[in-house]
Amino acid sequence: MHLIVLIWGFTAILGALISLDAIPLVWYRMSLAVVFIVLYFVIKKKSFKVDGVGIGKFFLTGVVIALHGIFFFKAIKVSNVSVALVTMSTGDFFVSLIEPLFFKRRINKLEIVLGLIVILGLYIIFNFESQYRLGIFYALISSLLSAIFSVLNGLFIKKYAASTISLYQLFFGVVFITAYLFFMNGFSISFFKISKLDWLYLLILSSFCTAYAFIASVKVMKYLSPYTVVLTLNLEPVYAILLALFIFGEKEKMNIEFYFGAFIVLFVVLVNGIIKNKTVIRKKIKEKTVGKK
Repeated sequence: MHLIVLIWGFTAILGALISLDAIPLVWYRMSLAVVFIVLYFVIKKKSFKVDGVGIGKFFLTGVVIALHGIFFFKAIKVSNVSVALVTMSTGDFFVSLIEPLFFKRRINKLEIVLGLIVILGLYIIFNFESQYRLGIFYALISSLLSAIFSVLNGLFIKKYAASTISLYQLFFGVVFITAYLFFMNGFSISFFKISKLDWLYLLILSSFCTAYAFIASVKVMKYLSPYTVVLTLNLEPVYAILLALFIFGEKEKMNIEFYFGAFIVLFVVLVNGIIKNKTVIRKKIKEKTVGKK
């Protein structure tokens, strides 16, 4: 899970480095990722067959993932890596509201409290970094969409393989963006003019940071709940901010209030990890005790 978090932190860096606008960037990223996953299927001799119900589910979530990517990269383009990723950490709050509806469980009051603390951290950032409000707005939309497909993938993984889910979701995401660009006359000569350096970044972004990361992140849903996955992703800003400071320098340096708000987010991650671990340990001890009896 932490390897995936590190990779996604680097995804934001690549998004800032690539000169393309958000929509063409996401189109190229997802299209190339589909190619890499198809090659993986061919090499592994995996079946492409999926039932009709699954196709419908993957189409809808593919659209959600495409929109998530577009708003994510828009947030980076109009603000910076640090602001976009810290704002994305609100995903755990959205999941705490959405997950009970799909997994048929009560809303956990603790999850709500932790989510609200994350919102507090975001509020502090919003007040002291007002020039990035549009970036924060885009990142919030992206965060909500991320929470939606994370919860849905938590359901899909019970029936479908992670690689199958990723392939069809990315494919339908490409179909959705292609249709949008076609009707908006978005395909032009300039759309296909890409520098060699951008091609290099796109290949890294689509293969390692998308194809591999998507499959691995869905697969991890077999072992962790969507809430825990999204909350762990709050560590993504740490890795990304450190990388961004090293690569972009002054552009990524923020005022002290920003880092205080970011600290609040990280504090929530720490508290959640401690509480979750204690709960798992108690459950295992209880199971062993019952087993002995």
